[in-house]
Amino acid sequence: MMKLTFLGTGTSCGVPTIGCQCYTCSSTDAKDKRLRCSALLETETTRVLIDCGPDFRQQIMNQPFRRIDGILITHAHYDHMGGMDDIRPYCQFGEINVYADPLARKGMLEMLPYCFAEHRYPGVPAIQLHEIHPHEPLRIGDVDIVPFQVMHHDLPILGFRIRQVGAGEHETLVYITDMKTIDDTELDYARGADVLIVNALRQKPHHSHQTVDEAVDFARLVEARQTWLIHSSHDIGRHAEVNAQLPPDIQMAYDGQEIEIK
Repeated sequence: MMKLTFLGTGTSCGVPTIGCQCYTCSSTDAKDKRLRCSALLETETTRVLIDCGPDFRQQIMNQPFRRIDGILITHAHYDHMGGMDDIRPYCQFGEINVYADPLARKGMLEMLPYCFAEHRYPGVPAIQLHEIHPHEPLRIGDVDIVPFQVMHHDLPILGFRIRQVGAGEHETLVYITDMKTIDDTELDYARGADVLIVNALRQKPHHSHQTVDEAVDFARLVEARQTWLIHSSHDIGRHAEVNAQLPPDIQMAYDGQEIEIK
């Protein structure tokens, strides 16, 4: 069995947005407080972090302190990897394996040059940076992962099809964030998942992110059993009200929520 914890379900500005007093930002419901997007996937023996944004320290303080076996990076934007320096305490368990495509790898080398210098000063994060590519499988502990490509406007980024070793084909998690479009050739990597996690920024159209309606249409297209919406801004509205308008098999996730894939 795999367990996934939504560490953050918000967009790049988070919710509430700084200085905003809108209907969503002024909500007192804890489910309307959204840190930047990240998730923690766990089996009995393996822990995989998906993205490591600038809220990582705050998010991980609520989790047991034990080894992180790998970090998957979807893309090189700051809200998805701006917290990498905060993985330092986990390096006491050994080097942290980080998996990123060429663009994200380049971005990380530029963002954290001191971590990859020939002579590193004591205390910097010990990162083993692995370059990954769409459709090339990788295994972290007892978790099999296949990256695939989606488009964040004109930027190619990674989604992940994830399954525990030995599990059935339909005991599968698909994780996508920041998608606007996906090529037909990539659809099979998202199709038929037990759990689909996908971005839904707001109700109104956006040039680089899906709307709620687009996310619902995508979930229907790939025939996911259960879909959770993430990477949502304050413009989407309040959690309870949005979910009341959605079908039971497609719902907004919230920070701290745990789901099982079994």
